Amino acid sequence: FVMAIKTIQGTHDILPGDVELWQRIENAARRIFSRYGFAEIRTPIFEWTDLFSRSIGAATDIVQKEMYSLPGSKGRSMTLRPEGTAPVVRSYLQHKLGHSKKIERLYYIGQMFRHERPQKGRYRQFHQIGAEVIGSESPAMEAEILHMLTRLLSELGLDNFRIVLNSVGDTHCRPNYLKKLQRSLSPLIGDFCNQCQARAKTNPLRILDCKITACQELVKNLPKLADSLCDGCITHHQELLSWLDEYEINYHLDETLVRGLDYYVRTTFEIITDQLGPTQNAILGGGRYDGLSELLGGPRAPGYGFALGLERLVLLLSGRDNLKTEYTSPKPQIFLAHLDNGALRYCVKLAAELRDQGIHVLVDYEGRSLKSQMRLSDRLGSAATCVIGETEITSGRVVLRRMRDGKEIPAEISETGKTLLGLIS
Repeated sequence: FVMAIKTIQGTHDILPGDVELWQRIENAARRIFSRYGFAEIRTPIFEWTDLFSRSIGAATDIVQKEMYSLPGSKGRSMTLRPEGTAPVVRSYLQHKLGHSKKIERLYYIGQMFRHERPQKGRYRQFHQIGAEVIGSESPAMEAEILHMLTRLLSELGLDNFRIVLNSVGDTHCRPNYLKKLQRSLSPLIGDFCNQCQARAKTNPLRILDCKITACQELVKNLPKLADSLCDGCITHHQELLSWLDEYEINYHLDETLVRGLDYYVRTTFEIITDQLGPTQNAILGGGRYDGLSELLGGPRAPGYGFALGLERLVLLLSGRDNLKTEYTSPKPQIFLAHLDNGALRYCVKLAAELRDQGIHVLVDYEGRSLKSQMRLSDRLGSAATCVIGETEITSGRVVLRRMRDGKEIPAEISETGKTLLGLIS
């Protein structure tokens, strides 16, 4: 047998046995985020392309190379969302969520799409859990979100991770730094990798976090972003660090840490681990985006958020013994076997009544003999089996057989569910 159609490159199936770990992560996120006042939001899987080109930045790799776009109405392009922050802010503005309360806390769980080279833990269709706080400029709030993330990762059993922080300045101080950076790059750029040479013209800040060792050595000779920060950015960063100390959260400062999205200002951060390799070590990342609302045509609404890559987190957790799941089909609490077609119709109605009582019931529809049905019930791991024929239907009485030891208990059909629960307990 040769399978002609398989998953498209960069996509993957999440199978029974794997999906349980995904559900565990998602449920933990929902539970913990709710403690910090977050509500779930679900945005469309595709948006107008200019939402992303305006917010992420026209010169970024995402917009230039990685977006999946298609023609929309009246020649306007639509794009499968490559990230979640811009859609959340768009929704915040469109539905005037800021009018009901000053600060809005929202989280999302969903699929994103980027046309990039597939590799371990990275896909073209991938999944993120993200959260956004819109309406706050407070460094204390930023520290609270980082505290929330440490609680989430710890609850999932992940302890070997580090928080890495930097400040990338804002619209007041970053333009002057970019001028210094471009002047310093000019005589050196030929020694950088091809990607850095291209970024020097469009997005020079991204050169700072190039993962190639030779480029990292060259970066050491470039001006330091920290030396160009304005007083406001310095104060904001110092306050954040003091709040992290208040929470007793360990962190590392990395002056080369920048994010690949143009809307970030001031705080940027990543949570990294050494268990994913040297170049793909980030579990999640985020930062502050105070000017994003204005870029999208709205009023000032400072924001701060993060996105967690589910594929990478699953990759980290799937090898842990306490999280391993070997898939087995759910075992029925009762299997209804039937002697003829009339009994089958009765079994179908009885199964519906039992399911309404919260009981897992299975019925055979394949015309098997009674002997084969009994074997099937045993193979499925049913807790009990009940044979239905004309006699049972007429009398209203059945016999429940407990499969683990063969014990048989008579019961009224109307009391089957209650009797069953007592039998298998």
